[in-house]
Amino acid sequence: MIVVDNASDGDDAATLKDMFGGYIDVIKNEKNYGFAEGNNIAIRYALQKSNPDCFLLLNNDTVVDPEMLSILLEAAESDSWIGIVGPKNYYYEDRSRIRSAGGTINWWTGEMHPIGCNQVDMGQFDRTREVDWVTGCALLIKRMTLDSIGLLDTSYFAYYEEVDWCVRAKRNGYKVVYAPQARVWHKTKAAERKTNPVWLYYGTRNRFLFMERNASRLQFLTSSLFFIPRYLVLRTLSLVLQERSIRLLRAFYQAIWAGLTSR
Repeated sequence: MIVVDNASDGDDAATLKDMFGGYIDVIKNEKNYGFAEGNNIAIRYALQKSNPDCFLLLNNDTVVDPEMLSILLEAAESDSWIGIVGPKNYYYEDRSRIRSAGGTINWWTGEMHPIGCNQVDMGQFDRTREVDWVTGCALLIKRMTLDSIGLLDTSYFAYYEEVDWCVRAKRNGYKVVYAPQARVWHKTKAAERKTNPVWLYYGTRNRFLFMERNASRLQFLTSSLFFIPRYLVLRTLSLVLQERSIRLLRAFYQAIWAGLTSR
C-alpha cells in the first residue's frame, strides 16, 4: 500500500509512518500535484518497486467494505478485456444512498451523469455491467490497460481525469465495468465544494478540456452551446443572487475562458 501525501498541512505523513510504517510506503510531495499526478507518482513508484498486475486508486476520504478489493479483482479477472472496474459508491453521510453506480456520457450536451445518484439503494443497480466511466475515488485498473493508454492526464489537475482515462481505455478496446457487490462510502463535503473557487474552476474548465479532446468537433460545438442556457446563465444568477461572491464568479468565468481557449 502506497500513501501519497500531496503536500497537506500538518504532520499526517509522519503520523502514518509511525502507526503503519511496516505496512505502507509513504510518499510526501513537496507541493500539491493534483489528483492526476498524485496518483501517477504512486503508480510509477509501484512499477519501480514491484511488477503489479493491477492498481487500485483510493481516495483518503473513503471507507471501504472489507470485501471490496477481492470483488473488484474477481470482476477484473472474469474477462481479459475488462480494463477498469469500479464499485458501487455511496454517500458516507447517508450510507444507503447511492452516489454513483458507474456513469454515462452524453456526447452532445457534454454532461457526465453518475448513474443512480441520490437514489436509496433498493437493489435496482445490482447487475454487473459495462458503463462509460467509474469514479476515481475507488478505481481498479489492470497493468495491461495502463501499458496501452498511459497514466492519468496531468493537465486536468483534478476532476474529469478518470472519465478521460475510462474513455481512452474503451477506445483501445477495453471494457469499463461496474461491480455492484463491491462497495465504498465517500465523504463528499458537497457544502464545502459549493463555495470553493478551486473546485468551481477545475470542475468547469475541465468539462471543456474533456470534450475538446474526446468528442467530435460537432459534439464540442453542441455541448458548448448547451452550456450557455443550462449552466452559464443559471450559475451566474446563483453566484450573484445566492452566493453573492465576486471571487466565485471570477473563478467561474476564468474557467470558461481557459476551457474554450485550451489554457
